[in-house]
Amino acid sequence: MKKEYRIKKNDEFQNVFQKGTSFANRQFVVYSLEKPGQVHFRIGLSVGKKIGNAVTRNRVKRLIRQIIFELQERLPQTKDFIIIARKPTAEMEYHEIKSSLEHVLKVGKVLKSPKVMKKN
Repeated sequence: MKKEYRIKKNDEFQNVFQKGTSFANRQFVVYSLEKPGQVHFRIGLSVGKKIGNAVTRNRVKRLIRQIIFELQERLPQTKDFIIIARKPTAEMEYHEIKSSLEHVLKVGKVLKSPKVMKKN
């Protein structure tokens, strides 16, 4: 994921936590904050030590980044997101994590429906 798509600074994280809205399911908590004038969305990831060792946490972060990359056309471009992974994600496979993350984004009404393919 390119640098301009990342949230890294603590101040930016805290701003999204304090001013944004949150929605959750059993595997993820997502905070969302509208940023008018922003060219594209930004993502911050939080995977705590309760999830597992460094290898497990990095695997979860890699999978989330890949899922966000695949969903980027369906995400609003003027928002910042903080995604917090909960403990069950450590044992989940890619497709389970993807469906869970899609679900929580739909709950928060931030994920657009996929474009319908036209038949010729």
